[in-house]
Amino acid sequence: MENFAIGKRTPIDFLATVLMLQTAFCLTILADIPVARQVIGFLFLTFIPGYIILRILNTTDLNKTEVVVFSAGLSIAFLMLVGLLLNELLPLLGIPRPLSLLSPLIITINSFVFIGSILVYLKGKNFDFHFFETPNLFRLAIFLSILPILSIIGAMYVNLYGNNILLLLTIILILFLFIISVLAKNSLVSKSYPLIIFIIATSLLLHASLISNYIVSFGSDNPIEYYIFKLTESDGRWRSAFIYSWDIGYGKIYSMLSITILPTIYSALLNIDPTWIFKIVYPLIFSLVPLALYELYRKNLGEKRSFIAVFLFMAQNVFYTEILGLGRQMIAELFFVLLLLVVLNKKPSSLMRALLFIVFSFALVISHYALAEIFLLFISAAWIFLLLTKQFNRNITITIIVAFFTIAFAWYLYTSSSAVFTSFVSYGRYLYERLDELFNLRTRQKTVLMGLGLEPPPSIWNMLGRLSAYLTEILIVVGFVKLIFDEKRQTRKGNIIFAIVAMLFLFALIFVPGLANLMNMTRFYHVLLIFLAPLCVMGAETIVQLIFKRQNELLSSIFLLAVLGSYFLFQTGFVYELAGVQSWSLPLSKYRMGATFLRSRMGCFDEPDVVGAIWISKYMTNYLKVYADITSIDHVLRSYGMIYSGNTEVLLNVTTISPSGILFLNKANIIDGIIISWDSWNITDILSNLEFINKVYSNSYCEIYRNM
Repeated sequence: MENFAIGKRTPIDFLATVLMLQTAFCLTILADIPVARQVIGFLFLTFIPGYIILRILNTTDLNKTEVVVFSAGLSIAFLMLVGLLLNELLPLLGIPRPLSLLSPLIITINSFVFIGSILVYLKGKNFDFHFFETPNLFRLAIFLSILPILSIIGAMYVNLYGNNILLLLTIILILFLFIISVLAKNSLVSKSYPLIIFIIATSLLLHASLISNYIVSFGSDNPIEYYIFKLTESDGRWRSAFIYSWDIGYGKIYSMLSITILPTIYSALLNIDPTWIFKIVYPLIFSLVPLALYELYRKNLGEKRSFIAVFLFMAQNVFYTEILGLGRQMIAELFFVLLLLVVLNKKPSSLMRALLFIVFSFALVISHYALAEIFLLFISAAWIFLLLTKQFNRNITITIIVAFFTIAFAWYLYTSSSAVFTSFVSYGRYLYERLDELFNLRTRQKTVLMGLGLEPPPSIWNMLGRLSAYLTEILIVVGFVKLIFDEKRQTRKGNIIFAIVAMLFLFALIFVPGLANLMNMTRFYHVLLIFLAPLCVMGAETIVQLIFKRQNELLSSIFLLAVLGSYFLFQTGFVYELAGVQSWSLPLSKYRMGATFLRSRMGCFDEPDVVGAIWISKYMTNYLKVYADITSIDHVLRSYGMIYSGNTEVLLNVTTISPSGILFLNKANIIDGIIISWDSWNITDILSNLEFINKVYSNSYCEIYRNM
């Protein structure tokens, strides 16, 4: 098993391995070999350029998990930067569509990898990096791969037959794997924690992302992200000045290279339909975030406690629902955690840490504006805390704060007509104007009220589900108190500063009116769990110690398994599905969700709606106004219809179709007879007021009319 490695032991073997990988990469693209092109291409693009950079930087003090996540982060940042470079330079050479050509991309990427591998060879240093240290670890990896495969087959089974039995089995097996991993004393298990985390992450993400053959929003923004991506792909380039310069909502998303240039490169080189970039490629990249978190926690908590904390992060349903509807956040969270690793890691040299910080900072800034703002807030608050308490941390300095701020300010000010910068200013004004509503609970999001226990649950099962969530929150608070009053103060050397900032941020989200609207409270809590999840483990250990007057690892583990096990079963919707009550789990309960609920709450559209929207984009482009209910406008017409929202109008009972206007009716409108707009209308109330419209398209479930 010593041969399971990215490269061999000697520089010449390393060079030969890279050349072999490059040859395979190029051949599969040129010959367009199905499956091989997608698999080899994805692995090559996502890991090899970054690994070359790590070898050039001589990062011999990083462990395997760090090498994997840093390689992925550097590779993805490299792809965005190369795409941006070609996007800006090739038009100067008379090539107006630089991102539409395969040759410049392939030549540039392969040239970098080849030259980089030559530099590594010339350094003449031996190295030894193995994926699997022992045959048993390799066998375990093969065995555990059953879980993501079962997850994929289960999602397909639901799509074809509406039967969720395989997905229910997958969830039980994930929980069983978690329990065995925590209780086992075998050293092989502790060495396998990164592998197990990756297996659980991919299984959870794919069981939800593959539940439909089309884009599903999960209440998030991927319809507009898909629109922006397709706009970039069809235009063949990314423009720093967005064509809809007056529309801040579109402009700030267009300025993110994570959903413009990056998916365009993946789609072109891998020859993958754009839909599957968001449904497979991005979730696989996002599955590396828990791996990076494990490495972040392990330095202070140890292996088992870090594993449990990461499971809490993955168990929360936002991880495998809402975030799947945010391509830019999936990419940005990887850079967010990698930046934390760089800032809190003492291993790399000062020069290497500075280089990694600059690269990951720029990558975060061009991936997601809100996460970039949150990171700036955290490192600024941490620096102020250190300054006030007269503590010294050479990694958190005013220099890195100024550097990050400069990168962010420059990018957001000079791209997309300053849409991101303008939105920041307008949102700051919005918060200031709502400060007088500080004590009015009705101004808080419904999610905030639910978190505080002020919103009644619809059933006893939902109440139990909330109690399991409240228990994790209580443990986090207990862990935070323990952290603050820990006499040894050992944790001050680790993440205590960021944990304090995270708790203050959480309180601000609850008490400051409108603050949670910046990114949605559930997504905010998901991000804050990056810092708060370890506190849950500490809180459980503290309670066990108070009850039994001594520390007991076994009892603490059993307590955490009971809490997180029940939390996981409720969060995935497993309990709600078995009980037959209201469930928000699309993978488990899609078969019993009505057409209206699927479209209005989940953003899930069937093939007839998608085909109808595509038909409009092909044959009705000369008609400027499309009328539809709000679910169609926000989702299928925007993504697959490629219709700008300014060219649409929400359908009401008083709507008059303009001359040459188009009326779009989706499956829910026709089957359920309901129009979802600012209010719900019966379709007969709508059609009775519409005269002189003719049906021009129908596939039985989707109909399109045109005003003659």
